[in-house]
Amino acid sequence: MTAPHINPVPMPDLADAFLDRSRHYLMREYLPKLERCLDQLSEDEIWWRPNAASNSVGNLILHLTGNIRQWVIAGVGGAPDGRQRQAEFDEVGPIPTVALRLMLQQTLAEVDATLAAVAHAELLEPRSIQGYEVTAFEAIYHAVEHFSTHVGQIIYITKLWRAAGMGFYQTTPDGLAYPNW
Repeated sequence: MTAPHINPVPMPDLADAFLDRSRHYLMREYLPKLERCLDQLSEDEIWWRPNAASNSVGNLILHLTGNIRQWVIAGVGGAPDGRQRQAEFDEVGPIPTVALRLMLQQTLAEVDATLAAVAHAELLEPRSIQGYEVTAFEAIYHAVEHFSTHVGQIIYITKLWRAAGMGFYQTTPDGLAYPNW
């Protein structure tokens, strides 16, 4: 018995799929979830810290925008990098919710445009970002994964304040879940 022949996916298709999914997660999964969290929290709740070693939702939003700007817009796209990382954590706010939302939306729109412009060959090109030597592919992969981690933290903090589910998904009678935004 011989093993079945598996046709590899051509590289341009893999590159397109990777870039498309990265853009999808950031713009169509993570952004709506973050916006829903911001909608449910007061400014005091957004800037609340459970202790000195923890970050507020506001700090996490600043950190997400700073990190993804550094790794994708600057690191992959070549824009200037003026990030002040420690300031993201030192801020005690309150920065108004509308300003945080606008910063998040504008940053992710720039990330989306940057990813839309990445040529396939660039994905394997080296980049030096935050002291790390990575490829553009690794930078994007890291940035999306990092973003996801902090989105989960923000959702958890929001659930702590609201003591309720977020209503992100609508479940069909056959058990399938669809985004509710």
